[in-house]
Amino acid sequence: MKGTLYGIGLGPGSSELITLKAWRLLSTVEVIAYPQSPSGSSLARRIAAPFIPEDVTEVALSIPMDTQVEPAQKAYDAAAKTIAGYLANGRHVAFICNGDPFFYSTFMYLHERLKEDYEIEIVPGVTSLTAAAAASRRPLCARNDVVKVLPAPLDDETLKREIASGDAIVINKVGRHFARIRKLIDAMGLTGRAEVIENASSDYEVCRPLSRITEDDQPYFSTIIIYKGSQDW
Repeated sequence: MKGTLYGIGLGPGSSELITLKAWRLLSTVEVIAYPQSPSGSSLARRIAAPFIPEDVTEVALSIPMDTQVEPAQKAYDAAAKTIAGYLANGRHVAFICNGDPFFYSTFMYLHERLKEDYEIEIVPGVTSLTAAAAASRRPLCARNDVVKVLPAPLDDETLKREIASGDAIVINKVGRHFARIRKLIDAMGLTGRAEVIENASSDYEVCRPLSRITEDDQPYFSTIIIYKGSQDW
């Protein structure tokens, strides 16, 4: 009998945001796999560390953390093949990822490669989007507000168009794009409505108005939320 693959979302950074279902599965599966950067670091492994049994088989899968398609596809193919080897031998595997498995996650690419041959269960997690809103202590949206989630690598024209048509805008994957995004928001006259959240839910969480961030201070692990709001609450 083949094993089951569990795609487990761990939340954005704090181990305390792991769900009870995720904790239960981590306690019972035989294999725990996780993405690892070429440098050897793994945010997912750090988040799950308090819940990983000593006798479990751990599988670190090297996956590039960039948007270049070709290197990533080869890495996903190799990772899927490795996981399939355990599943084919009847071992249940938990693939852990920060955030949610189906929200800008590595897991969705493995799911696409394995879904036809193996049983897969998805365990949702807290997203960076909702964690950032909680950190800002401001509701993200209400009633008929339109929320837009925009990856920072999008081109400027697309970003401007989408920002202009939304009521609440979450810009993720900011990283090295911070200066460009800041300039764009300034030009749109929305700086006073923007919050920058760094390392949401972690011990290093910081939330600041965009207007207070200088050119010399460009946070890398950050999310930007623009609160426009179409209605009074």
